Amino acid sequence: MTTANAILPNVIQKYEVVLQHRNKVIEIEQHIDSNINVEIYIKLKQKLNHALTELYNAIENLENLGVIMKSIDEGLVDFPSKYFSDEVWLCWKYGETEIKFWHEKNAGFNGRKPMCVNDETLV
Repeated sequence: MTTANAILPNVIQKYEVVLQHRNKVIEIEQHIDSNINVEIYIKLKQKLNHALTELYNAIENLENLGVIMKSIDEGLVDFPSKYFSDEVWLCWKYGETEIKFWHEKNAGFNGRKPMCVNDETLV
């Protein structure tokens, strides 16, 4: 968990770049309408394709930190970790200042459990 919290500022920064690109995609999509002339439609579609490429590049840049983008809209990013010999996800949601939750790999956000450190959980 210490390593995950250490890279969290970088994760937050890269996630905010993802948000900016996602917002650009949404903005362009709102201007694409079948009633506009074909030349404008083609230019907007090309602009959208470029914005989507930039969005996927930003997601890849974020995930290159060793995390998994679970939901852009909900701001969910998971960090792979181990709890004894079990693989688990440390779970972070945009707006949180540190990683305080975890869940089993198949549980998802609704299965989040608070992190607690005591003599039994230390390995």
